[in-house]
Amino acid sequence: MKVDAADYGGSLMKEMKRVLIVDDAAFVRMAIRTILEKNGYEVVGEANDGNVAVSKYMEHKPDFMTLDITMPNMDGIETLKAIRKLDPSAVVIMVSALGQERYIKDAILNGAKYFLVKPFKEENVIETLRKIVGA
Repeated sequence: MKVDAADYGGSLMKEMKRVLIVDDAAFVRMAIRTILEKNGYEVVGEANDGNVAVSKYMEHKPDFMTLDITMPNMDGIETLKAIRKLDPSAVVIMVSALGQERYIKDAILNGAKYFLVKPFKEENVIETLRKIVGA
């Protein structure tokens, strides 16, 4: 039996939100990936520095991205500025370690939608994403 999604008013399953994960620490990228994939998000790419993040953002055009503050070559704030310049509608969620709260104001002023502080709990990450990206 062939089932057509159109018979059900559209998609049979909710469209997965696409995300780019940017952090210089591989274990943090893996932790975020695990949380997101477990909760129905599609990870379209990862980057370990700002330069790679900008090119991967343009390549994949994700629905949103997580972006670490402290990275080599181009830090999170500079990466945020570069991405928002290329795509003013980019949805960027900053990720930082405890003690980096001083960057919150700068990130928000430059277009970040929210700030997650490491270490984070899965429930908090998913609750925040549902509020911000509606998934």
